[in-house]
Amino acid sequence: MGKTVKVGRALLSVFDKTGMVDFAAGLAAAGVELVSTGGTHKLIAGAGLPVREIADLTGFPEMMDGRVKTLHPKVHGGLLAVRDNAEHAASMDEHEIGAIDLVAVNLYPFEATIASGAGYDDVIENIDIGGPAMVRSAAKNHAYVTVVVDPSDYPAILAAIAATGGVPYEMRQKLAAKAYARTAAYDSVISGWFAKELNYPEIPYRSFAGTLREVMRYGENPHQWAGFYANGDSRPGVATARQVQGKSLSYNNINDTDAAFELVSEFDPAQVAAVAIIKHANPCGVALAGDLVTAYRNALRTDPVSAFGGIVATNREIDAATAEEIVKVFTEVIVAPSATPEAEAIIAAKKNLRLLLTGGIADPKAEGLNVKSVAGGLLVQTRDNGNVDDCELKVVTQKQPTATELADMRLAAKVAKHVKSNAIIYVKGGATVGIGAGQMSRVDSARVAHRKSIDAAEAAGVEGALTQGSVVASDAFFPFADGLEALVAAGATAVIQPGGSMRDAEVIAAADAAGIAMVFTGMRHFRH
Repeated sequence: MGKTVKVGRALLSVFDKTGMVDFAAGLAAAGVELVSTGGTHKLIAGAGLPVREIADLTGFPEMMDGRVKTLHPKVHGGLLAVRDNAEHAASMDEHEIGAIDLVAVNLYPFEATIASGAGYDDVIENIDIGGPAMVRSAAKNHAYVTVVVDPSDYPAILAAIAATGGVPYEMRQKLAAKAYARTAAYDSVISGWFAKELNYPEIPYRSFAGTLREVMRYGENPHQWAGFYANGDSRPGVATARQVQGKSLSYNNINDTDAAFELVSEFDPAQVAAVAIIKHANPCGVALAGDLVTAYRNALRTDPVSAFGGIVATNREIDAATAEEIVKVFTEVIVAPSATPEAEAIIAAKKNLRLLLTGGIADPKAEGLNVKSVAGGLLVQTRDNGNVDDCELKVVTQKQPTATELADMRLAAKVAKHVKSNAIIYVKGGATVGIGAGQMSRVDSARVAHRKSIDAAEAAGVEGALTQGSVVASDAFFPFADGLEALVAAGATAVIQPGGSMRDAEVIAAADAAGIAMVFTGMRHFRH
């Protein structure tokens, strides 16, 4: 089992033909008999290499539009036979089954098919059957068989054959592990597609798959291993972005960049410029304006201390003026749909600053799944694609909010959706002026945000607190009136919240007593 195995016969059947001619040529030069199917056979034969058709091996033609071509005992017997088992050897002799020592297979492009928006029947037709069957058979019998599912492995296999006369056991083991991971990921995408197509989220068995994009230096902390896996979703964001410059992204960078870009994607770039500055997955400043540079300056004003070493996200193309402002503050990552050449040149002067361009913004209302691991299992939920713009807002106080207050309340509510609970967001003039995140008490979140607004006012040379005359959003209802009273003490003139507390009447009465407006949305946005 632990020996190097010589390759006498190889079965080559690939959809992605990258590197196949060179691989087949290398195998043939090493004296390996080549067997192939369909288009792969045509490619190899066309290169002038000796290759048998699969029908010549099995004695059966490909049939049923190619659905049946390798599902045959002479294929799977040749793959699964234990070479030093006398009974297996006798069966091979009796049925004239020759050993297959290497299989190179990659699968029908199911992921690409669904990404293209193909219809149901076309998607079904792109579910590979024979390929995964051969991969699994070969991987199970890796004691004797080499299985290859990734063209990037071809050179190493040829090098091993040239150096040792065969494929070492340790290499076969790793290739088998990779093969099972590939078929598992493939089936995961298929099952996920069925669940979505049939609106069957509670399907009894669920798996989630990804392709390793990068092994990170470490995880949240240096003693933790981490890798970045892409799941094939075309949603614009950190996984699909093009990194123009800068160091490799860290685990924390990716987490924070995702949070930042999802936040600015709440705002239509055709309507308004949006900037978010994120630190430890929470915004420390968000602003809207007619142009990016103004939005950035206003976002920075919220908490310039926390912005140091943060992530900056924009919903519009970064121009030179905005780039000039951003590089004045130490920043880890900038993520945006695009950047002008002038902006790229300015950012390039900061060699370690990562610039990611996504090509567009994410759809905040698109469906999707969020997955979180817990001890012994996975927590799965649909993405929070709720939006305050789709809520039926209900004014519950005697005082009505002004049009300006309503606009700021909508901004505050959208920001609250992206802040760790308990979330309290103060907004004034289209920009956050205080953010309270992740406190165990909603009152504490209100006070933390107010305290930080006082610090920001001092830094800006403004007397008092930035929260004076602001509106406030809360991600969930106020269980008692004390939370609302803390907002009033900070200078709030209007509040937007989901409502739904047993003490709503008490909270509304406190708002009326303070002479402020309050609006219920009916939609909570906890974020843990």
